[in-house]
Amino acid sequence: MNSAGRLIEGRLKHLETHLEQENPVLLKTVQSFKTLDRIAYRTGLLDTDDSYATQIPWWPLISVLGTFSSGKSTFINHYLGYKLQRTGNQAVDDKFTVTCYSREKTAHALPGVALDSDPRFPFYQISEDIERVAQGEGERIDSYLQLKTCPSERLRGKILIDSPGFDADAQRTSTLRITDHIIDLSDLVLVFFDARHPEPGAMNDTLDHLVSNTINRNDAGKFLYILNQIDSAAREDNPEEVVAAWQRALGERGLTAGRFYTIYNPDAAVPIDDPDLRKRFERKRDADLEEIHNRMHEVEIERAYRIIGVLERTARDIEERAIPAIGEAVSRWKRRVIWGDAFAFGLLFIALFAITLKLGYWEGLRFTPPWMETLLNSPVIQIFSAAGVLLVLFGVHYLIRSLAARSLLPHLRKQARTLTIRGDLAQAFLRNTKPWRSIFSRSPAGWGRGARKRLAQVKEDADNYVQTLNDRFTNPSGEPALAAEPEQMIESYPEAEAQEPETPRPGSAQQA
Repeated sequence: MNSAGRLIEGRLKHLETHLEQENPVLLKTVQSFKTLDRIAYRTGLLDTDDSYATQIPWWPLISVLGTFSSGKSTFINHYLGYKLQRTGNQAVDDKFTVTCYSREKTAHALPGVALDSDPRFPFYQISEDIERVAQGEGERIDSYLQLKTCPSERLRGKILIDSPGFDADAQRTSTLRITDHIIDLSDLVLVFFDARHPEPGAMNDTLDHLVSNTINRNDAGKFLYILNQIDSAAREDNPEEVVAAWQRALGERGLTAGRFYTIYNPDAAVPIDDPDLRKRFERKRDADLEEIHNRMHEVEIERAYRIIGVLERTARDIEERAIPAIGEAVSRWKRRVIWGDAFAFGLLFIALFAITLKLGYWEGLRFTPPWMETLLNSPVIQIFSAAGVLLVLFGVHYLIRSLAARSLLPHLRKQARTLTIRGDLAQAFLRNTKPWRSIFSRSPAGWGRGARKRLAQVKEDADNYVQTLNDRFTNPSGEPALAAEPEQMIESYPEAEAQEPETPRPGSAQQA
């Protein structure tokens, strides 16, 4: 094992050590990820210095998205009980802010490179993705990201991500790329809208990206749509109409089910003179805030289901998408090699035939000394001649193999992006075109009955992990013995961790 492989192994062992105390179910998933790694190493989908377990965040992630001045920062400050984010009526933050817990009493702000260069965070090497979609922007990572630490106890074991406001007139490709990345990784997504802007129809692009593009996802349940600063509607003749207008706008984008929350910040509320109206607003606000805060508190549970879901999806992607894509590419490569060989060898045959005829013509016109005829007819010369011909034929064949393989790489790389396959599809394909691999091999390299059995076992284990979680968090039988299980499951980090040196981090598990 090389040094990079040992580093990966060390990170996984560190992860297992912490999960052993925090969440035994997730501890077992690490072994399942290692099984997937071994299959990926043999097929070429992963390098030996990589692991599927290190490609996902093990910390619970909560992201806060929304329009400019929709009260995201005020909501975060109120939730944390700490004035961390700047607030105001204008856009005050133009960066994605990743916030994690720190035992230091003072908050700190660190540049975006702290996130881009640290594999423990979910933005590791995000600058490369930004560079691919917006050339030259990858070097300006500090303009897009910042890391903040905060001593709020509500942040223990979590990452909270605050986004810059969405503005349909100023949406940049890079910002949307980071937003999509955050959405994919998050366990809970709070989508904020501003009740003070009663014309939701004017925000078509924003609503399309935050609503239309999210409601059909498999994990659509993690999105909470929040109409903030609803206290501003208290002075309207019909405040319910403000809510109804937003509900209609979201319904037009396909959001016809699920919760739609209406809240406002108690510390910055518009005075409501009518006591009955004020109480009605406060009851609705408090009920919705309690529900939102409970979802944020229970994000550790959603994190467990997310990781198991990633495990199962990765296993299915390997078997149902990656391997078929590799097999299809290998089949196309074989056809191109066979046609290329036929064409090249046909040309060589024609050339040799023409040379033979030419030599036969000249042989009748010139005298060949007896000693030269004896030399040309000797077994040694004939063997070397045959060997030379074979070397030429093999050289042409392997040149054709190489050219045919290279011709398919652009298509494979594009296909990998389209299918969002986790792994290097082109590298896995090239493993099948190595000189020692026969073009008549029936299965892709590293794939066979054993790999299928291991993948089937991983998928079965994933189902068992879900059942174990369900047994801990649900109790259909009503037996009292299981009542305390959920608290044991979401217990975060051991007290012994308080003795470790101070570092800005959300929790111990992401040390992997």
